[in-house]
Amino acid sequence: MSEIKLVGTAHVSQKSIDEVKAAIEEFEPDVIAVELDRPRFEAIKNKDTRAPDVNEILSGGNFSELLVQWLLAYVQKKIGMDVGVEPGAEMLAAIEEAEERGIPIALADRDIRITLSRFVNGMTLFEKVKLLVALAGAVTGRGEGEEIDIDELSQNRDLIEAAIEEFGRFSPGGAKALIAERDAYLTHSLLNLSRSNEKVLGIVGAGHVKGIRKHMENPSSLPGMASLVQKPKPFPWAKILGVGFIALFAFLITLIAFSGVGWGVLLEAVLYWVIINGVLAAGFTLAAGGHPLSALTAFAVSWMTSLNPMLAAGWFAAITEAKVRRPGAADFRKIMEAENFTEMRKVPLFRVVLVAAMANVGSTIGTFAYFIFIFPILGIDPKVVLLDGLSNLSAFIGSILPF
Repeated sequence: MSEIKLVGTAHVSQKSIDEVKAAIEEFEPDVIAVELDRPRFEAIKNKDTRAPDVNEILSGGNFSELLVQWLLAYVQKKIGMDVGVEPGAEMLAAIEEAEERGIPIALADRDIRITLSRFVNGMTLFEKVKLLVALAGAVTGRGEGEEIDIDELSQNRDLIEAAIEEFGRFSPGGAKALIAERDAYLTHSLLNLSRSNEKVLGIVGAGHVKGIRKHMENPSSLPGMASLVQKPKPFPWAKILGVGFIALFAFLITLIAFSGVGWGVLLEAVLYWVIINGVLAAGFTLAAGGHPLSALTAFAVSWMTSLNPMLAAGWFAAITEAKVRRPGAADFRKIMEAENFTEMRKVPLFRVVLVAAMANVGSTIGTFAYFIFIFPILGIDPKVVLLDGLSNLSAFIGSILPF
């Protein structure tokens, strides 16, 4: 009968490295399953030297997911530096031990891109904001609390369960994608390996051990593998909101035109749409460290992209940024090796993605700001525009209708 042994690790713990080596020595497994997917395996083995496909990154539009992935990796690396261990060192130790002993390695984890996609889409807007604030605080060194005993965390199941429960309260949808679904995926991988191997050693994060064992004790609780690897198709709120803003802008301009306040006011209203959207998109692009040409691009297109839910100012700004400061083959590694956020911003690939995200944020804020402040800026009474505009518009429509 096949035997599956689990080693729960902390990803930045020297003690975990020693436990991994000891488990391989004592258990003598036929195969070692590590909590890695192909991209992370290549990265940890220093084999990922391909030049980044910037066009693929931009066309994907998953700027927030990429930023979250990189910032989470940075925070994990920072913890590792504090305790003197590189993140993923226990996985690398398992891989090296396996290679020395001629033991096959199996990549047991779900593709990080699918996990992050489901993670981000599983969070509410408020949860995403809280996460970004927390990550920003961690990256900039703000809000640092007392030191964490990594070895104690990896061994103390109560602490692990408390941390998972806390994250579950913070974001139920995010916790499901990041923890519960991966518990199930890892279990599927281990059980599949056990069908063709007598001894399977699983090297997984300590937070996954309880979930995996629970599924192994009751395999019927496992969701189907197909449901775990599907990329989510979220409700298109952004497109619906975009269409709503287009309709609102068109309606507002029409009311101003029919209200009798004059064509000069109408032209000002259109001009301020261009200025407010453009200035904020350009300003946020510069705040991201973008090139002045990237900011100019954001300014030039923001008024138009705000009226088209299929386009984004950040996409155009990022294309310009990628042309002016072309990302190189080593950029992925440079992002992970950055000592601080300032160094991270200097890496062309990171800056391209940051520019894309920030320009979109600026353009979105500009759209909201326009509808909030346009009447005070124009110096006209919104009641006059609404009432007179609607009255005159109704009369005009009545005059052209054949009945």
